[in-house]
Amino acid sequence: MYTRMDNSGVEDVCYEQEHVETVLAAIKKNFDQHFIRFLDSSGGKGISLAGIQGLQKKFGIDVQQKKKNQNLTENYKAIIREAIDDFEKDREDYQKIFRQGWLEDLDEDADVFKSKTLRNECPIIRKTLANRKAKELDKYRASFSQADADWLLKVVYNLCVFGDDYQKNYDPNTYEDAQTYQDLDLSLLDTDDYTAYGVIGGGIKTHMLYKVHPAIFPNRSRSAIWALWYLTDKNTFGCKTDSEFLMIDLGKNIVQQNYFYPYQLFAFYAFEIYKMLRDKATEYNAYIDTGYRYVIVDAFLEFIAMEHDEEIAFMKSQIRDGGMGYA
Repeated sequence: MYTRMDNSGVEDVCYEQEHVETVLAAIKKNFDQHFIRFLDSSGGKGISLAGIQGLQKKFGIDVQQKKKNQNLTENYKAIIREAIDDFEKDREDYQKIFRQGWLEDLDEDADVFKSKTLRNECPIIRKTLANRKAKELDKYRASFSQADADWLLKVVYNLCVFGDDYQKNYDPNTYEDAQTYQDLDLSLLDTDDYTAYGVIGGGIKTHMLYKVHPAIFPNRSRSAIWALWYLTDKNTFGCKTDSEFLMIDLGKNIVQQNYFYPYQLFAFYAFEIYKMLRDKATEYNAYIDTGYRYVIVDAFLEFIAMEHDEEIAFMKSQIRDGGMGYA
């Protein structure tokens, strides 16, 4: 078993078009089975239709297919509505931070930006620093404490500029015509100028962009990477380091999602998943506001990870029998 515990991201083969198409084919093959559970359980927040039908059968109530489809349509509409409501709860906090002029004026106040704005006013960083239960975050707290304030300000400014420029060039009429990950043109976000390693890495920086521009930047969360592993049936697709979505430390007997997974690849798979969810919305007579395109994608991927939270927790704590043991 090989180990991937550095910032190399993925093997070179993962960028090849043939590989990307193979991974995408697996996602498409497995999409429906995950989607119907997502719909059936109201995104994991309600009693499944199967459970309702069981109660109805118990009490002699007949369930017709038409009624079932109506229920699923209402479920999908409710999932979309609730996902947007949840998304909006703290969005303004990120919008207050991602303001070019304000960030430029902080040139002499980088220390205040780090100790006040990022530590206390940026929800994802505030919650990460406050999470004392997750011991794996001790390293994050140490990295944040030691991080250069000027560099953190510079990285956030760069992300803000990138997001604003990308939004200006975004054409909602042609965006969904993209055919490859190169067409989305997000490779710069995988470079050093947009990363403060150990503090504002792949997950946090993309969460920030997602919160400000949910139409164009998917959220590359921990759950989202785990979800891709399940959506691809845990397939390695010939990678020597096992799945590209996992990071394995045999010395410490732990498995993590690959938190160095390249955003340009993740964004393309999220983009394709959005199109599947969009087509399902048409099928079920629901509507996805493209201004919140990736909010429904995030809800779907979170649901998949949540379905497997016990297995994920176990794998993160140890590798069974000295090997992967998860197949």
